[in-house]
Amino acid sequence: MDNLTQILLLLAVAIAVVVTFQRLHVPTSLGYLLVGLIVGPHTFGPTVSLPAFDAIAEFGVVFLLFTIGLNYSLPQLKILRHQVLGLGTGQVVFTTALVALLCWFAGLPAAAAFVFGAVFAQSSTTIIGSLLTERGEENTQHGRLGLAMSVFQDVTAVPFLVVIPVLGTTITAAALAGTLGMALAKAILAFLAVFFAGRWLLRPLFHWVSERRSSEVFTLAVLMVALFAAWTTHSLGLSLAFGAFLAGMMLGETEFRHQVESSVRPFRDVLLGLFFIGIGMRFDPAAIAPIWQWAVLGALLLLLSKTLVVALMVRRMGVESQVAWRTGLLLSVGGEFGLALIAIASDAQVLDTQLSQIAITSVLLSMVCGALLIRFNGPIGSLLGSAAPQPAGPIPGLQASAVPHVVIGGYGRVGYTVAVMLQASGVPYLAFDTDPRKIAQGKEDGHMVAYGDISDPHLLSAINVERASLLIISVDEPGTALKTIGYVKRMCPQVPIVARARDLKTSTELLQAGAVHVYPEAVEASLLLGAAALKILNVPLGDVNDLVQDVRDRGYQTVVEPDERGSPN
Repeated sequence: MDNLTQILLLLAVAIAVVVTFQRLHVPTSLGYLLVGLIVGPHTFGPTVSLPAFDAIAEFGVVFLLFTIGLNYSLPQLKILRHQVLGLGTGQVVFTTALVALLCWFAGLPAAAAFVFGAVFAQSSTTIIGSLLTERGEENTQHGRLGLAMSVFQDVTAVPFLVVIPVLGTTITAAALAGTLGMALAKAILAFLAVFFAGRWLLRPLFHWVSERRSSEVFTLAVLMVALFAAWTTHSLGLSLAFGAFLAGMMLGETEFRHQVESSVRPFRDVLLGLFFIGIGMRFDPAAIAPIWQWAVLGALLLLLSKTLVVALMVRRMGVESQVAWRTGLLLSVGGEFGLALIAIASDAQVLDTQLSQIAITSVLLSMVCGALLIRFNGPIGSLLGSAAPQPAGPIPGLQASAVPHVVIGGYGRVGYTVAVMLQASGVPYLAFDTDPRKIAQGKEDGHMVAYGDISDPHLLSAINVERASLLIISVDEPGTALKTIGYVKRMCPQVPIVARARDLKTSTELLQAGAVHVYPEAVEASLLLGAAALKILNVPLGDVNDLVQDVRDRGYQTVVEPDERGSPN
């Protein structure tokens, strides 16, 4: 019962803080850090001390890396390797090297200096994305480039999960080289094991699971695969998160990627929140007084090093000076993944308590100051770069991760027909269905179709439906259609929705729910039949079209039997 009391306290504080931060449009990751500070041992008031809390919270990073792997499968990384991925990798490598050398010259041990470099190289995609959206800059050249580089940082930071734990186990350079070599060999072995298992087992497994038509079984299968891969790498002496990342990469190549991400997202969000609460518990406000000058210097080093490195790299790519500086300012902010690396380094005893406090405080200060730099990146960029900004242009390699213009819910007879018409017109789209046989047939026909339940809010969030130009609901289930329309109109009312319906009653319900156009199949078939008859009888085509459109505009009320009429639309 004592544990239950502490759990209730933790949940109550978390809900209050996270809701407040959401209303203030502040990233919730910072809210979870504050929750950890409030219920931690270093502040006044009740303290939460739960057994195995850190062990459970660690799975937040496991599922975070799993979803990152889903979004960056091997084919996608191959497409992006020259441009944006190269920039993201270069930024991480150069920033890590620069900061590590400066810290080493300042007297830190080589291992600790490397950790500081790795931590300072990370940027917060959450803060960058939210502030760009708030300012309407997400589609500018510097906005797209900065956000893409911050996302790809997560991929290039994966090797740190292998290297950092090793740094705390050796002393001499020779022993360190040998241990790193062994860790690299284990990482390659783990990659090959997960790669071949993924190619031979994962797709058949999820085909079999999807045929059960059970979201519960599907979710259990996702959890089993992610945790089994994590257990495999952990058994080899590597991190749990590395195995989850590899499993995500393999599943990212399949048609089940979006639904997998949808299924794992609630677990990831809750566990990642617990992880940041755990980091907040490590933060000791009383320890700031003797280290504040080092924390401020660390924050300045973080902000300046990334701004300069990114600006120079982007400038060398041929981008105009002002855009390069604005991109550097976007990426100057510290990142949540850096906090995760601090926790890993602290657990591996690479960083002692004082260095951990300096690193955490530096990252938190950089998040606050970096958010201000992002908010005023335009005026600052104008001062640093003399040329006028160029209009936003395409970023090489970024099209692979673009959001489809049209989302189709249901790949049956109607959805298939719509997909054929969109593909013939060159309109990008992505269709979803829960029947693996239809998906397999669609893949053979060259259509963009994936496994997923269109009414699942987590799926709609995972595919960024708010950025779609149109949502077409072609499922033959009124309940599913109503649930989908309700969510979309509530969360992103700007997205137009077109739907199909069996009859006029269902059509009326879908229109009232928020669909822009709904086409009842039975009535539409009658209209087409009547229109064909009028054309054969030489009625002018314009008159026929006007008559059909007038019937639609009146909500089909003029062509249905009196006892079937509903309220006019």
